[in-house]
Order: sequence, then C-alpha cells, then structure tokens
Amino acid sequence: MPEPGTTAVVIVLPDAAPLLEAAWRIDPALVRRGVPAHVSLLYPFVPESALTDQDEKGVRSLAAGFPATDLLLEEVVTEPGFVAVTVPGLQPVLDAFRARWPGSRPYGGRFGARPAAHVTVAMGADNPTVASGVRTAIDSLLPLRARAASVQLVVLTEEGWQPRFTVPLGVPDGK
Repeated sequence: MPEPGTTAVVIVLPDAAPLLEAAWRIDPALVRRGVPAHVSLLYPFVPESALTDQDEKGVRSLAAGFPATDLLLEEVVTEPGFVAVTVPGLQPVLDAFRARWPGSRPYGGRFGARPAAHVTVAMGADNPTVASGVRTAIDSLLPLRARAASVQLVVLTEEGWQPRFTVPLGVPDGK
C-alpha cells in the first residue's frame, strides 16, 4: 500500500468511468473510491518531499508536447488479481514520460519494465469467478471512446489521492 506523500503522473479519462462503475457494481472493494478512471504515466513518481520545480516543469513541458487525443478502448487484459483495458493510443505519451524519468520504475517493477498503457478497472480480483464477471461486464461496454485532454500530478494524502496540478495536453506553458 502506498504511503502518504507518494506521487503519480496520470491522464484522467472521465469517459472511461463506466468501466469502473461496472466493476463497482460487481464488488465495490475492487475499485479504489475517489480515484477516477486514468492511465498512470509514472507511478510511483518522485516522493512529494523530494519533488522539485524541475520535476514539475518537466511534467508540464512533456504534456505540452502531446496533443489532446481521442482514443478507442477495446481490449481487456486479465492478470492475477486485476482487470484492465489497454490504451495503446497513449503508449507514446507513457514512453516519453518514462524516458524522461528512467529511475521511476513503473509500479515498482511489479509488472515488468514496460507495462502497457492501461486503465485499471478492478484490483484485488483474486477470485477467478469475480474477475471473469468483471471482464464480461466491461466487455459489454467496449469499444469505448474516450478523450485524453490533460495530465495531472497527484499526491496521496491522509484523505486520499489529490491533484497537485493539472496541465492540458498540447498547450505550451499549460495556458
């Protein structure tokens, strides 16, 4: 479990919320309440206590270099304990962020060196019957169109994940 002060860089995908809602209807414990549908670009990122202006400027600058984009979510991936939907249209953005911060091992290395861009729909789906039910529920929602419009730097607080800042994709200086 992450500690308060953990940070992440994400692209929130509000249009993908129905995927999480479908998993929540099967078992609310599978979905992290208060965490919207998103693709993690860097998790964990730099701890909040070590975060520098250069890190923040780097996030803003990289976000400016990629346009907002329309996506088509189509493929469900099931791994032990989790169900996700891949987002190949965001792989170039994810790769650029990882290249900028090569010391930030995605998910602490838990899923290998280069996990694919994805929306985690259900975590803790250790029961294969439950995972299968989630997969069936979200399969019925796909393909799903979603728009990636901004990047957020979020920090885990005692109250949950909170945005530190949001920057639009493709807009120099985030303005």
